[in-house]
Amino acid sequence: MSTQEFTQGYIAVNDATQNNLQHVSLRLPKYRTTVFVGLSGSGKSSLVFDTIAAASRRELNETFPSFTQQYLPKYGQPHVGRIDHLPVAIVIAQQRLGKNARSTLATYTGIYSLLRLLFSRIGKPFIGYSDTFSFNLPQGMCPTCQGLGYVDDIDESQLIDGNKSLNDGGITFVSFAPNTWRWRRYALSGLFDNDKPIKDYTDKEYEMLMHAPQQHLKHPGPDFPRTALYEGLVPRIRRSIIGKREAAHHRDAIAAIVTRKPCPTCHGSRLKPEVLTVTINGQNIAEVSALDLNHVLKFLRTITEPLVTDVVRELTTKIQSLVDIGLGYLTLDRGTSSLSGGEAQRIKIAKYLTSSLVDMVYILDEPSVGLHPHDIQLIKQALTRLKEKGNTILVVEHNPAMFSFADYVVEMGPKAGEQGGQITFTGTYPELLASDTLTGNWLRQPHTWGPERPAKGQLALTHVSENNLADVSVDIPLGIMTVISGVAGSGKSSLVSAIKRQLKTDYIDLAQTPVGINIRSTPATYLGILDHIRQLFGKANHVAAGWFSYNGKGACPRCKGKGVTITNMAFMDPVVQTCELCHGQRYSDQALQYTYHDKTIAEVLQMSVKAASKFFADTPKVAKPLANLARVGLGYLTLIQPLTTLSGGEVQRLKLAVELGKEGTVYLLDEPTAGLHLQDTDRLLKLFNQLVAAGNSLIIIEHNLAVISQADWLIDVGPDAGRYGGHIQYSGVPRKSINIEDSRTGVALAHWAAEQNK
Repeated sequence: MSTQEFTQGYIAVNDATQNNLQHVSLRLPKYRTTVFVGLSGSGKSSLVFDTIAAASRRELNETFPSFTQQYLPKYGQPHVGRIDHLPVAIVIAQQRLGKNARSTLATYTGIYSLLRLLFSRIGKPFIGYSDTFSFNLPQGMCPTCQGLGYVDDIDESQLIDGNKSLNDGGITFVSFAPNTWRWRRYALSGLFDNDKPIKDYTDKEYEMLMHAPQQHLKHPGPDFPRTALYEGLVPRIRRSIIGKREAAHHRDAIAAIVTRKPCPTCHGSRLKPEVLTVTINGQNIAEVSALDLNHVLKFLRTITEPLVTDVVRELTTKIQSLVDIGLGYLTLDRGTSSLSGGEAQRIKIAKYLTSSLVDMVYILDEPSVGLHPHDIQLIKQALTRLKEKGNTILVVEHNPAMFSFADYVVEMGPKAGEQGGQITFTGTYPELLASDTLTGNWLRQPHTWGPERPAKGQLALTHVSENNLADVSVDIPLGIMTVISGVAGSGKSSLVSAIKRQLKTDYIDLAQTPVGINIRSTPATYLGILDHIRQLFGKANHVAAGWFSYNGKGACPRCKGKGVTITNMAFMDPVVQTCELCHGQRYSDQALQYTYHDKTIAEVLQMSVKAASKFFADTPKVAKPLANLARVGLGYLTLIQPLTTLSGGEVQRLKLAVELGKEGTVYLLDEPTAGLHLQDTDRLLKLFNQLVAAGNSLIIIEHNLAVISQADWLIDVGPDAGRYGGHIQYSGVPRKSINIEDSRTGVALAHWAAEQNK
């Protein structure tokens, strides 16, 4: 395919200026796969998601009546002159599938509805229609656990200290300390001697304290609220804290008192006993749901009744598409909350593989994240099939394993942030390999193995059988960089959980969890340096530091410190305009009268991290955190950039920056190179080596072969996922794994190293 001429049509983007895009114009071939590459923050997502996808979704929504539009997601008008020949966009992102305890792989994909129909039609004995087999409806759910499959027991010994009285803090659970409003409901009830140790209570007093149902007290104490209800400690915590919004704030405290176990009535099946008496070929619906997808297909092949031919065919189609994309190890009853972002994305891809719609543009956000090189081959095959049906595929990627299957490549750059936002290359993958671009030059780098430093100790894991780990025993070296690899679902995270339980010292867990950001969060607030900066301004100008807060005293009176004004337009998108009074600076005129080293607070916060670290060189409390941010490659961010605009790779490095500077500790990392360009990965590897040199241990879950090859030690879990994994396939230096045929990582390393050194 010529890089200049697209005979089957193209998507034409004209003058895109969204976020950091510098008046970008380009043509993307239709019915082809285009991969977008470049540094984190270079503008890939701004072009693909915030411009192309947003424009398509917005225009699709506008085809609906205005009444319907108010209930649809809102997509802002992207800053672009015009987009021609734009198909309907379907975005397949890396988001997890939610935390609903009632949602399983089978319910999310619609497989369970078909399975219920199957059992209601040919299951023996007949007891009712398909709703009878639903654990989410009263007709089918187990009455003891309400269809959840588990019950929560509260360990009462963790709620109280029997040696203490109420006045001494005998109720130990968080938010029940003496003189809190919750504590007063017991201390003022008139039921107890508040100075009597709880262990000396009579049986009746103990029952009233711990288990009494909600009730009006006949003779409460004089200060007890007259309209208030009294309730025992256990039912009160169960009702008002566990399972409520407050649970998120008390997660650790709840974990210490709650023991979750399978429901004693349904034994985890979620269903009424009578539902479980219905079988097809000797298996009930709960037993079929507990099978992995490969074995569900075998079960379906045993069904020959003509009545359900269509149901079996539809079930087989849905399940086979999941197996073909490498998810055959998942069970139908697997909770969606436990699925990784990569697994969730593959489930969505599989759904579209069975769709009859064509002429769509499918847009994917790093589909290789969380995937072993073995699984990436399956993703590439699936996306190729999706393209061959008559669709256009746009992929934002950093993993070189995903570049070579592209028909067309677009590189954004030349750098990140304000120095990015330009097209630095368009063409085929072979042309990229030969090009003098950032990505082309890095792709041509020859491969070398890591240093293979000797361990300074070890952690012995013996007979670990957590989740799918099959009685695993392995030594984890300390004082060096150890990578744990294996296909998705092989047991890597379970192995790290076992490591955390065995570690006797403190460790830093940098797992891929959100950083709790909101629209007002910035690098300055996240690093905790904004207060120091405000104090410097206050001291230099002999005024209160509050004048330099855009959330308080110093805020622009018109936009209240947001920098923009937002006008609600009913069913249309809100209109967001730069504040006319402060011109987006967020501060009032009075606050902007004051300066520090000839710069206003607004000018300082608009500085890049790199520039600000030099500006505050004489203030270590500000300069040192900023220098750490630059060390992890985020020197281009501005101090006031909203964290909501950061990519996944940027957020990962932000968290790491906060934890730098420690010595003699253990860092646990989960795919730290996710979302990083080859250059950023190299920078991160240098940082890892510095951490090891400072006496730290690194234990990293990783699929990136460049990182694995640079590790001192490799532990490969496998061979496959779920019940087909859970074994140690290899433990040793990465270089020697290439000769181990049973190690999927070793085989991938051998192929990759050979390709790199061609």
